[in-house]
Formats: sequence, C-alpha cells, structure tokens
Amino acid sequence: MRKLLNTLYVSTQGVYLHRDGETVVAEREQKVAMRLPIHTLQAIVCFGNVLVSPFLLGLCAERGVYVSFLTEYGRPMAQIEGGKNSNVLLRVAQMHAADNPRLSADIARNVVAGKILNARTILQRRLRDHGADEACARGVAQLANVVLRLRSADTLEMVRGLEGEAASYYFQAFNGLLVAQREDFRITDRNRRPPRDPMNALLSFLYVLLANDCAGAVKSVGLDAQIGFLHALRPGRASLALDLMEEFRAFFADRVALSLVNRCQVRRKDFSFSESGAVVLSETARKTVLVEWQNRKKEQLVHPFLNEKIEAGLLPFVQAQLLARHLRGDLDAYPPFIVK
Repeated sequence: MRKLLNTLYVSTQGVYLHRDGETVVAEREQKVAMRLPIHTLQAIVCFGNVLVSPFLLGLCAERGVYVSFLTEYGRPMAQIEGGKNSNVLLRVAQMHAADNPRLSADIARNVVAGKILNARTILQRRLRDHGADEACARGVAQLANVVLRLRSADTLEMVRGLEGEAASYYFQAFNGLLVAQREDFRITDRNRRPPRDPMNALLSFLYVLLANDCAGAVKSVGLDAQIGFLHALRPGRASLALDLMEEFRAFFADRVALSLVNRCQVRRKDFSFSESGAVVLSETARKTVLVEWQNRKKEQLVHPFLNEKIEAGLLPFVQAQLLARHLRGDLDAYPPFIVK
C-alpha cells in the first residue's frame, strides 16, 4: 500500500522556498523557518506571496512532488508537475470512456451515488449523536429518495440533474449540523465566487484543498485530470479531479468545517467582510484549518471495497486507482467510496 506523504502548505506571506541538496528550506526575512527532506513530501501548496526557487521547482518535478500556486485566499492559479506518467494506454481508455455517453453516465452515476450516500450518512450521524432535528431528518429522507431514482438515470443529463437536486436538499439541512455558533455560521444556500458568509468561505477554502489533493491523486496513477465524466470538459478545468472529490465533500471537507465551528476553533471574528459582500478567512484561521486538515488525513479507517485499513489522506489515491482499474477493464464498474 502506498505511504501517505506530507503536503507542505505555505500561507505566511513573504516566505522564500529553496533547495539545499535534498532538503526544502523555508526562509522568512532571511531566517530559516523550516527544513524538510524532499522524500517526505507529496506536494507543496503556496498561498499568495510565496517565492519558490527554480532549483527547488526542478527538484520537485524530478521527484514527482506537485507544486501548486493559489491566491492568498485560495483561488487556484497554477500547478507545476514533472513528466507525465508513461501509461498512455490508460489515458487512451479514459478518453474513449469520456467520449462514450453510456460509459460516462455509468461512472458519473456511481460517483454521484457515493456523494449522496456520504452526505446522507453525515446527516444520520447528526441525528444519532445530537438528537432530533427536523431539517436533518427531512434531508435524510429526501436524499434516500434521490438515490432510488438515481438507479434508473441512464444519461449524463439525468445524473447531473439528480446530483443538483441532492445538493440542494443537503444544504437545506446543513444548518441542522451546527451545534454551536449557529447564528454566526448559518447559511441560506451554497454560494461562492465570492462566498458571502463565513461558512461558505470556510467550505470554499476546504474544497480548494480537497480538489488539489484529488488532482494530484489522479495524475499519480496516470489519468488525465482534465478529462472527466460527471463534469463536462472545459479548457483549464481539472474535471476528473472535480469528479473524484464529489465523494469526499461531505465526508472530508464538510466534516472538517463543522468540527472547527462546533468546537469553536474558528469564530466569526476570523473572517473579514468587504463592501462588495465577499467574506474572507483570515491568515491565522487558515493556518488553524490547515493543521486540522492535515490531522484528518492521518486518521485510520477501513476502506469499504478493499477491506483494508488505510489513512484517510490516501482515499483520493485509492479511488483514482480503482477508477484506473475500471477503465482498463479489470473491474466491471467503478466502486465509489461510501463511508459506513
């Protein structure tokens, strides 16, 4: 089984990253802040004004360490990677499947089934752990109904329509998942670009982290991150990474957001509110989020399909491998990740 390596998140403005032999060195104001051996890293994610030396970029490309550049507030800007995985036959199979409406619908349907079932489980756990909540109970029933109808969805249009319906039901119930700071983090809908309330700002930031992890996972097994099935092809968009992350939105990103809010580790004062209506997470709070994100990735769980204990951070990689096996014809269908 693949070993879970670290992702280095650099959010402090003005940091300079460079190479010292086989070591990544982070400096700020000409003082060394950190040193990490390159072999312990799978990715480096830079937020805002972070400088990276060409020699370090070359080392990362050589060792297969992805380097991502985002704005200070988390909007993706660019990603640097080494040479493409040599498995061209797998990418050909991926292209053929994406060009086949039936095969695309089959994969998309399983992805959406995983997403909906995992969202439903989050609502069910809320009812189990904290007692009755009308919105959550209604959401559980609505999502169960969508899953039943999803079984007969045989076109991408039908699958996408049901995915949108399920997302609407889930976010209508989302406020019921809050057990602390309910007034400060209540949402009326899922909004972004820009997010207009603290919870949406927190979710958007976490979804960026998740998408970045999923993009690295699909590339690491030789798949093309831009050729998706649920998400249509669009220049510059990592559609397959967006497909893969759907199964993990509720289970991973939403759970981290809710834990941070319900444990009062993130508060309303950690956000700034602009006159345009945009809401932005502070640098200090982003660091809190990143620490929690990394800790969650180290949690152990039993994968429902493999029946093996793995670290949660390996889930995107495992699912990318399973998708690759399906595209090669080793599996009859793509088995989505469904939390027990």
